Amino acid sequence: MKKSFAVLFFIFSITINAQQVISDTAQVIIPNRFNNAEAMKKPYVIMISTDGFRFDYAKKYNAENLLKYSNSGVQAKAMIPSYPSITFPNHWSLITGLYPSHHGLIDNFFYDYQTKKKYAMSNKENAEDGSWYGGTPLWALAEKQGLISASLQWVGSASDAGGIRPTYYYHYHEKFKPEEKIEKVINWLKLPEAQRPHFISLYFPEVDGAGHHFGPESKETETAVHLIDDAIGSLVQKVNDLGLKNVNFIFVSDHGMIQVDGGNPLEIPQILLNKDRFDFYNSQTLLRVYVKNPKEVKSVFKELKANKSDDYEVYLDKKLPKYLHFATRDDHYHRIGQILLIPKAPKVFLEKGQKTSAGKHGYDPKLVPEMKATFFAWGSAFKSNLVIDEFENVNVYPFVAEILDLKVDQKIDGKLKILKPVLKGK
Repeated sequence: MKKSFAVLFFIFSITINAQQVISDTAQVIIPNRFNNAEAMKKPYVIMISTDGFRFDYAKKYNAENLLKYSNSGVQAKAMIPSYPSITFPNHWSLITGLYPSHHGLIDNFFYDYQTKKKYAMSNKENAEDGSWYGGTPLWALAEKQGLISASLQWVGSASDAGGIRPTYYYHYHEKFKPEEKIEKVINWLKLPEAQRPHFISLYFPEVDGAGHHFGPESKETETAVHLIDDAIGSLVQKVNDLGLKNVNFIFVSDHGMIQVDGGNPLEIPQILLNKDRFDFYNSQTLLRVYVKNPKEVKSVFKELKANKSDDYEVYLDKKLPKYLHFATRDDHYHRIGQILLIPKAPKVFLEKGQKTSAGKHGYDPKLVPEMKATFFAWGSAFKSNLVIDEFENVNVYPFVAEILDLKVDQKIDGKLKILKPVLKGK
């Protein structure tokens, strides 16, 4: 009897696990949505993010497809990430046109002192809760104006941020290989015209993973760059085979990567270890300090500044350089903290017993050019053989809205005039 029960339990466990995998990887479709008549006449935009794809990787590692497409279309010398140059904040800046301090996603991990809740990018409940995310993402803007959208694991795309999800989306996981993602995009573009998405956002994590684990100069990172380059080549060929007109590709990244000095880390200042007086949040390339007694902020700042080493800077949040858009005056959600300790690259802050990865990001891209990201664009909407200067990533949002003829009806930080000149006839 016991043996029979064990067998039944084993079968039950396998069934439950299989159902869980299917649930995790299954596409979610919002029913009864269709392109309106105007939307069906509009161009297609496929916006691709490759996490951690540094501005120089395509040339450095000879990404043949990306170089070919960008050389025939538009390529920026670099794209400037929003500060801090971290994954979740910058993906949300790209898709909303807002700086992190304005959309509220100020880090991959943070605490909201108004709601008394923690946010962690690894927490599915957080990641799919739109109340954490300010602004109107491009898919929500499109859907509200009658244009069907789809997203394959872009940050926040499984949430109801902006009041509406994409018609087609997937929960985040890392079970799909790049070629599988390409097939899913092609399947969307094979749908009947009324149901076919005209805005598609697509995310690849592989280059960032290799850069973290092995460093930006490693063979593994080069291999990851080629993996994504091959996937992009496959995507473009398969889209061309569909015979669709007015298709546009925008290839971006959220930040770059630098080899860090993990063997000689910076220690957390002893004073901050008093949990009764402080909370601190350490992303290793930025240490944010929340002083529980506001009357102590100035005295603590002076003590930290007086005892700091030459390997990092200490700022009162309200005194942070304006160009970073990360000071008290910018902090719409009051999530940043009052004091910031900013290490000089390649230094990182490590807590006792903590380790770091070979490669990191998060630094100020103005001071650490390795933080700069990539921007390429090619397709029917763009001018040819054009190289443009560096620009901030918040400007991508109004640019995509312009291509799709979507009205931006809320205040954003991005400006259309920055990228509009790369469009044909503009």
